[in-house]
Amino acid sequence: QTLEGCEEVKCFTETVMAATIQSLLEEISGVEDPVEELQSLKTALLSIPVSALRDVLSGQRFDVIFSLLNTNEREQVDLCVDILERILIALSPLHLVQNYREKLQEGLSHPNDTVQILALTQIGRVVEHPDAVTQILNSHDILRAVILCIGEEKIAVAKQAIQSLSKISHSKSGLDKLFQSDLLEVMKEVMGKNDIIRYRIYELVVEISSFSPISLGYCANSGLISQLLSELTGDDVLIRATSIEMVTTLAHSQHGRQYLAQQGIMDKISNMIRGADMDPFASLYLPGLVKFFGNLAITDSPQQVCESYPIFLNKVFDMAMDSDPVMVGVALDTLGLLGCTVEGKQVLQKTVGENFKSVFLRISQHASSGATELRVRSLDAISQLLTLLPEHQTEDLLSLTESWFHLLSNQPMDMIRNISTQPFPELHCRALRIFSAIASQPWGQKMMVNTPGFMEFILDRSTGQSKEAKDAKFELVGSLLGSSTASEILGSQNYIRLKTYLSEGPYYVSAVASVSTEGAD
Repeated sequence: QTLEGCEEVKCFTETVMAATIQSLLEEISGVEDPVEELQSLKTALLSIPVSALRDVLSGQRFDVIFSLLNTNEREQVDLCVDILERILIALSPLHLVQNYREKLQEGLSHPNDTVQILALTQIGRVVEHPDAVTQILNSHDILRAVILCIGEEKIAVAKQAIQSLSKISHSKSGLDKLFQSDLLEVMKEVMGKNDIIRYRIYELVVEISSFSPISLGYCANSGLISQLLSELTGDDVLIRATSIEMVTTLAHSQHGRQYLAQQGIMDKISNMIRGADMDPFASLYLPGLVKFFGNLAITDSPQQVCESYPIFLNKVFDMAMDSDPVMVGVALDTLGLLGCTVEGKQVLQKTVGENFKSVFLRISQHASSGATELRVRSLDAISQLLTLLPEHQTEDLLSLTESWFHLLSNQPMDMIRNISTQPFPELHCRALRIFSAIASQPWGQKMMVNTPGFMEFILDRSTGQSKEAKDAKFELVGSLLGSSTASEILGSQNYIRLKTYLSEGPYYVSAVASVSTEGAD
């Protein structure tokens, strides 16, 4: 009885709401300046939960709202966009494309970017639906208009267009439409507008290529990828830098890396690094070349990449010793990236040995003083280089990380602790992360317990009051207690105190009796 009653109330409420909306739509179509009525409709729609909106809107047409978009009045257009966003999201993609396909197409060429984004967003919903997407694939004019949106001035419009076209290309029929019809020529025409828009098309092509080997095949056959690759060695150094970023993205997928290797791109980029010393503008694109190999080393094999392209690691060391903070920053990030893997640590030790000592010393100098951003990146690199998971803790590797830690300074524990007590949260937390990195290693635990006052420093909750600082300290305690050697090395008293700290959680505050005196400051 109660359930039936609820259903009746629901149906009655929806009927009333539907009648209200119908009445507002009639009012809107009957007035010359409908801003007030549009505001009322917007309020009414927002008062209905999206889950109930589909039933309420069932059977109603909203052509009048679409027609009101054809005006120069900004307020009216904005209200119509808000209303249509609310309405269209409640409609199923299939219903939407069957009833408003022409309206969406008109929206793609609207002079107002918010209308274009509305249309593109809804097309993005439609192309994700297996039945509805066919209607878009069969509409040559819509696909053409979406491609033309990549050439629009507003980047938000172009991004939405790229997203929709990328989704379309997830099927063979979508790939056929984009790359085996005259739409490919439309893309090439759009590319011709200027450098910025050409790179938006490259962005689309790289995104499509990354999806699968088949989609990469379509893009390669179109000639657009070889055009992108040719820009790596173009005369314009800024374009060269942008193309390297695109190629790095393409190398994120295995099939992308295989394709680039077949095209000889790794050798080409290696030669570009080699020739950079002769180019006065190399600083504009050299960081991108180094990042390319850094990403390649992590996704494939640090040893293989560093042995095949020795110029890469040599250049990273040169950059680490450079006076240009941009170069130093990229070198720090790359060394950290390489050093976070066991294979990377071994390569760094084996390939450069003595050279690495001077580099590590320079990293230590950057960590201790200088611009905050470089200090942060230096501390991040140090913690990555020193991290060694329990399952990787062989005698050789433990000896390696310990020797690196001692390269930081004559008193490395004091050096890092001094950084952790400075009033900069980003430095404080990163210094604690270095302690977390060595806390799981027996030599690190010995240094901690043998450094006067260090266990008290760890257990002192009054240092570092931000959430990030408390989390970093808690992570350090967890790292210590997670080691099988901790109880023996730290001693039972320290071990019990650390376990208590862990059980109390990161944000524990001990109750301290305080007496307030009336009238006191």
